[in-house]
Amino acid sequence: MKRLGDFIKTTLLGGTVVILPAAILIIVFVWIYRFIIGTIHPFTNVLLAETNLPKFTADIIVIFIIVMTCFFIGIFVKTKFGEMFFHMLEQKILKIAPGYSLVKDIVSQLVGRKASPFSAVALVKLFDSDTLATGFIMDSHPDGSYSVFVPTAPNPTSGVIYHMKAESVHPVNVGVEDAMRSIISCGAGSKKLLTAYLNDIKEMKDNEPAK
Repeated sequence: MKRLGDFIKTTLLGGTVVILPAAILIIVFVWIYRFIIGTIHPFTNVLLAETNLPKFTADIIVIFIIVMTCFFIGIFVKTKFGEMFFHMLEQKILKIAPGYSLVKDIVSQLVGRKASPFSAVALVKLFDSDTLATGFIMDSHPDGSYSVFVPTAPNPTSGVIYHMKAESVHPVNVGVEDAMRSIISCGAGSKKLLTAYLNDIKEMKDNEPAK
């Protein structure tokens, strides 16, 4: 009887592990689809009022029109006149809107049009203790000190800026994306950062002259 119970339990858990991620992915895609459809709803209604198309077809046509509009605007702003017109529009109107510059920077980073502001990943010793925190070097100064941004988990866009002496900042050869993933996952995946740090410490000790 116990074997039967264990079999049912492990089989059920195994099935859940297979189905649950797929179900969550489907739910996310459905939410994104509904969000897009809800956003374009006014345009779809205009098209439905003028034609006898099915709603799904009308939605697809509206999405296609929006994508093509973005494409042609992209072509336009690549021209000298388009670039000048957009620059004038941005300076005179768009930048007046609160939060426009922040949203533009975030979108530019997401689509790869703007490099990440984080120059390097580092493990830092806060307040001269042995506690290590994951941070990003933002700037270096003539006296050798650093300005370091230490984000909070799981939201890497908020955190604290520290101005630290060089001996408290240890750059590690780990990609910004890897560090970001460890922050978003509340520390999971930090092994790569700590391994790089420990390897550097070991190499420094090995290279020290023998006393």
